[in-house]
Amino acid sequence: MALTRDFRETVQADAKRDPAFRRGLLSDALESLLSGEVALGKELLRDYINATVGFPKLAAHTKIHVKTLHQMFGPNGNPTASNLFEIVAYLQHAEGVRFEVRSSRAAFRRKKLSPSQGFRRRVKSRTL
Repeated sequence: MALTRDFRETVQADAKRDPAFRRGLLSDALESLLSGEVALGKELLRDYINATVGFPKLAAHTKIHVKTLHQMFGPNGNPTASNLFEIVAYLQHAEGVRFEVRSSRAAFRRKKLSPSQGFRRRVKSRTL
C-alpha cells in the first residue's frame, strides 16, 4: 500500500522535530531488515533518509550516485550488502548513535518456542 503525501510529510516533520522519533524510525528500519521484512525496511530507510540527511548528501558521503540510491530503496531495489552496510554506518554516524545486534536465542529455552517462532533479533541503539 502506497503512503499518501500527507503521511510522508507528517513523518518528515516529526523526524525533524523529535530526535527520539528519528532514532526509532532508524531502529525500526534495521529491525525490519534483520527480521526478513526487506520491503518494509527499505521503505523505512527511504523515509528516514528523506527526513534527515537527504539523498544528495548521502550520495556525496557514500560515493553512490543519487539516482542509484533512489533505485536501491525503491520497491524493486536490491541493494548489495556492502552498499547497505555503508549507508547504515553513515546514517548511524550522522544520527550520533550506534546500533548493536544481539541474539535472542535464550528465549527459545525460556518460552519453549520453536526456532521459527522465536527468530527475532533485538536492535538496540546507544547514543554516542
